[in-house]
Amino acid sequence: MRLQDRVAVITGAASGIGLATARRFAAEGAVVVAVDVNTDAIATLAKETGGEAITCDVTDEAAVEAMFDSVATGHGRVDIAFNNAGISPPEDDSILTTGIEAWEHVQRVNLTSVYLCCKYVLPHMRRAGRGSIINTASFVAVMGAATSQISYTASKGGVLAMSRELGVQFAREGIRVNALCPGPVNTPLLKELFAKDPERAARRLVHVPVGRFAEPAEIAAAVAFLASDDASFITASTFLVDGGISGAYVTPL
Repeated sequence: MRLQDRVAVITGAASGIGLATARRFAAEGAVVVAVDVNTDAIATLAKETGGEAITCDVTDEAAVEAMFDSVATGHGRVDIAFNNAGISPPEDDSILTTGIEAWEHVQRVNLTSVYLCCKYVLPHMRRAGRGSIINTASFVAVMGAATSQISYTASKGGVLAMSRELGVQFAREGIRVNALCPGPVNTPLLKELFAKDPERAARRLVHVPVGRFAEPAEIAAAVAFLASDDASFITASTFLVDGGISGAYVTPL
């Protein structure tokens, strides 16, 4: 119950890491505000967790500002923001084939939305003099991948750099900002991507020292830690939860 009565906003809460984190946060005692464009899924989740659901397009600046204002007004504060919404569409591939429309769409969902969520939650946290922001980056933000998703990779590098800067900037105001960098996770997003290209899946899996992809609940456990006071001296960090992939020169036989 490390998050007892803390108000936590989770974007991309309808599935995958966001859904698992909403459940973990609720189990740890948090008041969970699930945010997504999938209204039905987050309404069901809110019933399950006893929390709240807000339908919001996190690429829409006015909608993001209104969402955080609504949470702060309704609950008195925002203690935790897990800015997790993201996409990885098949048209985002090699730089040689990815069009500008696909590039810009991924950047807007994966990077600009995190910028907007940080921008509009920070004033509420500054007034309270405390808060924890966790932004979902990726292990691809710290290493290159031959199986490229060029805009996805660039967007996650941006999330990582932005999180470091905000973590430094607001540290003395009691606000921690960290970049969560998962390895490949067994989510609907990954399953869809790899169902279309089993060879790409096999190429990625062989490089994970643990020998498997992560489960969403394992990533959720890391998010809960970063959100809690157990991580009170951790900010501006590159928090890798990747099964050893970023540390491997060769994987074990």
